[in-house]
Amino acid sequence: MVGVPCALHAPHAPLAGRPSGSQHESGSASVLSVGIVGVLVMAVATVLPLYIGMSVRQAVIAAADASALAAADVAVGIIPGVPCEIAATVASSNGAVLTACVFDGLVVTVSTQRDFLGLALRADATAGPPESSMN
Repeated sequence: MVGVPCALHAPHAPLAGRPSGSQHESGSASVLSVGIVGVLVMAVATVLPLYIGMSVRQAVIAAADASALAAADVAVGIIPGVPCEIAATVASSNGAVLTACVFDGLVVTVSTQRDFLGLALRADATAGPPESSMN
């Protein structure tokens, strides 16, 4: 029967003093969305500096390796100069500071450092000819 109202589908009036369902929950999705976005922003703000710090640490390690290799090349006689001065130049070119440079014969050990968020990130490296060529 078309057009005859049914008791199951009959509209019903809201209870006295309470808004209907669509009016009662108005804006709850917005509040939930703002909460989720806030949690995501806090997670990114916490994790991002850690990842950047790991990247800076790898750059300090690379600076130490390059500085030690350059200083060893000078110590062996491949390049002219003073080993620790060359190591300082290479470390500076890689964004780090040479904090220590010790050479014992043809073997050079260097330490580099770079500050990140108030923390000193350090790395050490040693370079020189293989043992077989020193004998």
